[in-house]
Amino acid sequence: MASNDSLKRAIDRFAGATALIVGDVMLDQFVIGRVSRISPEAPVPVVVYERDEQRVGGAANVANNIKALGGRVELVGLTGADAAGQRLRDLLNSLGLGTAGLVRDPSRRTTTKLRVVTDRNQQVARIDYETDVEAAGPIEQALAIQAEQLGPRADVVVVSDYLKGAVTRTLMARVIAAANARSIPVLVDPKIPHLDYYAGASLITPNHHEAEIATHLRIRDDEDAARASAVFRERARCERVLITRGEHGMCLLDGGSTRHFPAVSREVADVTGAGDTVIATVALGLAAGARIDQACELANHAAGIVVGRFGPAAVTRAELSEAIIGSGD
Repeated sequence: MASNDSLKRAIDRFAGATALIVGDVMLDQFVIGRVSRISPEAPVPVVVYERDEQRVGGAANVANNIKALGGRVELVGLTGADAAGQRLRDLLNSLGLGTAGLVRDPSRRTTTKLRVVTDRNQQVARIDYETDVEAAGPIEQALAIQAEQLGPRADVVVVSDYLKGAVTRTLMARVIAAANARSIPVLVDPKIPHLDYYAGASLITPNHHEAEIATHLRIRDDEDAARASAVFRERARCERVLITRGEHGMCLLDGGSTRHFPAVSREVADVTGAGDTVIATVALGLAAGARIDQACELANHAAGIVVGRFGPAAVTRAELSEAIIGSGD
């Protein structure tokens, strides 16, 4: 394991790093209330409304995590020309995140996840508003142009794919080609139907369910994870693989060696957005000059913090530093 001093030095360098985030931005809405009875109309709880919350989600949450960790961000994504898209832009602006790279498509809805939850953070229902047809024609071209124009400012590229239409085969090819020309890494938070889009990526970060689907292998222990990571790398034709395994930690395949990172023990409140935090922290670590194992250790600690919070959340640089100090050498 990397020393805590080296990890803290990497965190100190976050402020000098810039990440380009490309992918599916979304708006996360929460209707929060209390439950005291079951409806007489159907066997469902009656939620008495108390308040609303709105947060950035998907690729926008990755960008928010980069910003909170002290890095600089360029964001490329796709919204509709609708009220939800404007609310998402307003939220991004309020967080200090630019929206110039967001492309409006009047033919689609802005991806929105509306969750009904109790005041004890128990989810009752989720309603998804989306148009998940892949971008094509002038819209796809506009996304590629934004990525290529903003890319030269970046030290690392993150592709956040939620199968909501922004990530296409052509866009991925152009993003990877542009990054290769500048010798900067491309990290992908994947969806398995797009696995062959990611050929040439520096690192892909499937969760254990995605890794099982892609490899047709069960992952029950560290040996299974190591075996699956090798098969996944061969199928995806990428350089490295990081399998996130929830309470079992993470498994990194780098070159011919595999490393396992035990989960940081914390109370789990909600795993929503934890993958966004992991890839954001790994990306910023690499952009700041950390080794891949150091970046993954940092991400492991960041994930341990964020799963203790409700909904998509971000970890600050100060919180991550405190977690590293608290873990001891």
